[in-house]
Amino acid sequence: MLRQTIRHALISTVLTALVVIPIFSLHLERSGMRTVIVPQWTTVLWACALVFVVQMLRPWLGKLMPRLPWPQLPATSGRQRNVLMLIALMVAISWPFFAGRNAVDIATLAMIYVMLGLGLNIVVGFAGLLDLGFVGFYAVGAYTYGLLFHWLGWSFWEALPLAGAFAALFGFVLGFPVLRLRGDYLAIVTLGFGEIIRLLLVNLTDWTGGPDGISGIPKPTLFGFEMTRSASVEGAQTLHQVLGLEFNSLHLVIFLYLMALMLAVVTLTISNRLIRMPIGRAWEALREDEIACRSLGLNPMKIKLSAFTLGAMFAGLGGAFFAARQGIVNPESFTFIESALILAIVVLGGMGSQIGVIVAAILITVLPELAREFSEYRMLMFGLVMILMMVWRPQGLLPMQRHHVEVKP
Repeated sequence: MLRQTIRHALISTVLTALVVIPIFSLHLERSGMRTVIVPQWTTVLWACALVFVVQMLRPWLGKLMPRLPWPQLPATSGRQRNVLMLIALMVAISWPFFAGRNAVDIATLAMIYVMLGLGLNIVVGFAGLLDLGFVGFYAVGAYTYGLLFHWLGWSFWEALPLAGAFAALFGFVLGFPVLRLRGDYLAIVTLGFGEIIRLLLVNLTDWTGGPDGISGIPKPTLFGFEMTRSASVEGAQTLHQVLGLEFNSLHLVIFLYLMALMLAVVTLTISNRLIRMPIGRAWEALREDEIACRSLGLNPMKIKLSAFTLGAMFAGLGGAFFAARQGIVNPESFTFIESALILAIVVLGGMGSQIGVIVAAILITVLPELAREFSEYRMLMFGLVMILMMVWRPQGLLPMQRHHVEVKP
């Protein structure tokens, strides 16, 4: 047993060295007109030593970890759950009026990822369809608003429904080529879809602006009044002027947060309703066993199309709000890393668990901001956390609680 453990530890250490050496040890630095490689072996040695020690202690840790209590949602009645959700919503609404600007900005970004996580949760968590190109729908929603403003002068509220509709249309179209695919093959096709969307955005320069993207996208208005220092149209009034208030840029930040919170709540409400409807039961049946799903008289084609379409719609709404918040969209905002991050939110929170997805989205957004001094090792720590979750908590932080009946002998 000890011999086998040492062998596994050495193999893991060698693999770690192969991965870490090109990234952390071979640094490129400018020396006059030349670029030289400066080796730094300290990080590699520490990483290899850490992996070796963990692999040696893994049998003992494997016996210890199952004994540790894991967080679980307490059993609550429907009325208690509604009261708790109302309290949480009231806290979320009032919180930005007491927090700083940076904290509100981070919370707004977290709400965007909550929307994206809940949308992907329909595809991956409920229907069991592995989607690695979800960022493509996100990009469609963002560029829909950007293009409608750039070419037709549409406002955010006019473009928002169309952003969701166009993203849903792309999800519906993507559903047809993958009707007979599952698992790895489905993941490869959806990954290709996400990359095709990004490359189209880069190369269609006459329409999308190419790598530079589309800039000058206006922020959302409130009742048609802009929340800026001065109106973009000559002779028009801003909201501050109408209300007789002194202009404060923090008001716009709070307004964007409240809008993101509203969209996240709408996404949560709709997805929560859908999972309780027959279409939600059909998604679960497809996820558990497609053959059994067919035997029940359900049409897997319609089920897959509905999952892709509805999940893409929420991504499109999130993309439109992202474009309005940033004021600029470009292809660099919609790379594969974003798809991997959204998928990690679903896996980390617990596939099918809406509360788990919300918690995971907040954690993944907030924790990197709290550990900015370790930004160079952000992806390394993120990967390590995902590996530990897959080993000791594969069902996620707050797994979905499914109704079951226990038959006692």
